[in-house]
Amino acid sequence: MKKQRAEKEGISEEKSGALFAGELLRWNRYDNGRQMPWKGEKDPYKIWLSEIMLQQTRVEQGLKYYQNFLSAFPDVHSLAGAPDEKVFKLWEGLGYYSRCRNLLQTARYISGELNGVFPQTYQEILSLKGIGSYTAAAIASFAYNLPYAVLDGNVFRVLARIFDKETPIDSTAGKKEFAALAQRILPAENAGEYNQAIMDFGATVCKPLPVCQDCFFNASCLAYRAGKTQLLPVKEKQTRLKERWLNFFLVRCGNEVLVQQRTGKDVWQGLHQFFLIETEKAKKAKTLLSLFQQESGINEYAVQEEWKETQVLSHQRIHFCFFLAQVKRKKNVAGYQWMSLAQMQQLAFPKTLKQIIQTHLV
Repeated sequence: MKKQRAEKEGISEEKSGALFAGELLRWNRYDNGRQMPWKGEKDPYKIWLSEIMLQQTRVEQGLKYYQNFLSAFPDVHSLAGAPDEKVFKLWEGLGYYSRCRNLLQTARYISGELNGVFPQTYQEILSLKGIGSYTAAAIASFAYNLPYAVLDGNVFRVLARIFDKETPIDSTAGKKEFAALAQRILPAENAGEYNQAIMDFGATVCKPLPVCQDCFFNASCLAYRAGKTQLLPVKEKQTRLKERWLNFFLVRCGNEVLVQQRTGKDVWQGLHQFFLIETEKAKKAKTLLSLFQQESGINEYAVQEEWKETQVLSHQRIHFCFFLAQVKRKKNVAGYQWMSLAQMQQLAFPKTLKQIIQTHLV
């Protein structure tokens, strides 16, 4: 229906797409002031590193991590040979730690199995651990100018508005429709530049709250002409957050604290934590202290502080309850070890726990 309407108005979707691509490239060359250290980069290692770090992460937050990683690991061999703990420590605070685990696995595969040579075809890049269709298209186009269209949140939003697409972007039909559209209008000879340009355009002009008055394409944008920019793109699902209650006991004896590394396939896998009791719902302090005694075997302690915090992750809402407990004598607790504050500073902790170390232990 939308395609028919556009054609009735004298312009086909294909022609509109070609016109938009041309105008976008001109905007990118003369008016796009967005600066990032990886823009124009041709080294696939650096492109891969930036793309992995920017998944689910704001550019402003990821920039410092990207620079620190390049300083510590200037090539894939140096990353592959680094100890896990060093890599996780540099990643600390960036979140979504499965990205870091996949990063290490892929680096070691490229270094060991491919002699450090990054794959040069889309399918080979796509086969790497932790790389999906978007990241594969980004690396293939930026490093090798291969004609593969990127499709991230910014691109979904731009295409939905320019072409007035109401198919939900999180539906199977929507993903197929937008992927086909993105590929059709991609100028193959300028794939890398175009992909970077449309992402920049979505981040600076066609934002969730767009600045349509500054848009070079507002006269032709179907959503703008119909007064629908705020209604697009459409999503059919809303993420339901899983509620979790994590009760941490900072058990301290002198300058040492009970610490454990998370090993299960769960949030923060591989990071460190304090003595933990997870409950199905909020519990009173008296109940939690009783559980602490039962599970730790520690009966003589003094609670110096108790406080609560909340953190929202992509699919979980974490309700934290913290107890700072002082003991006079160290007791061995299965699965945990006593560590000095100096030792803890070298380990990676989840963001909230890292802040607790700085505010309540140091």
